[in-house]
Amino acid sequence: MDLTARLADLDARIADAARSAGRDPSELTRIVVTKFHPAELVSTLYAAGVREVGENRQQELSAKREALPDLPGLRWHFIGQLQSKKARAVRAAAQVVHSVDRDRAADALHAADPDGAPLAVLLQLNLTDDPGRGGVAPAGLESLATHVLTACPSLRVRGVMAVAPLDEAPAAAFARVAAASESLRRVVPDATWISAGMSGDYAEAIAAGATHLRIGTAITGPRPERR
Repeated sequence: MDLTARLADLDARIADAARSAGRDPSELTRIVVTKFHPAELVSTLYAAGVREVGENRQQELSAKREALPDLPGLRWHFIGQLQSKKARAVRAAAQVVHSVDRDRAADALHAADPDGAPLAVLLQLNLTDDPGRGGVAPAGLESLATHVLTACPSLRVRGVMAVAPLDEAPAAAFARVAAASESLRRVVPDATWISAGMSGDYAEAIAAGATHLRIGTAITGPRPERR
């Protein structure tokens, strides 16, 4: 199955999952994650109609943006762990950042372009008991949102992002994400985005209310070995 066929097959399965959950497929945004793939793949995806692309690493995001300056309407999402020292480069390359998980990271993104056009951000949740993993604990979500609202006016909080832990059923994990989304909307009423679900668990994410799906290998095929 070639890339275009995989894309069409995945979109059909997303639509089926949405209808099974009583949702309109048009509510969903499918982000194609091109981690470790060359910039040429993004061009091929664009020709096939893809307009939302995600990258995990700042260096790769910046390099692909530089290599592909003339793709009107393509929106770049940064979905990897955000390091404060790389915030300026991330802000210069991404239209959406999914991984704001602490005050310092938000401050760095804001300081990178305090007078620029508002940058859409999502607050990343840590659904594990490991504080070393990326993400804010659900109990700290409202505090982080309040900080972004008051101290980082160039950032626009659009919602939450999370990755389901490997040792937990995806449906249970995404139910907690949905609850966190409700909590966030007490602080930011229009923060309705839920970025959740990948190639192996997007159906469960859709059933729990996800609005943005981060799909990689189901569309792109196996990733090339990292060089």
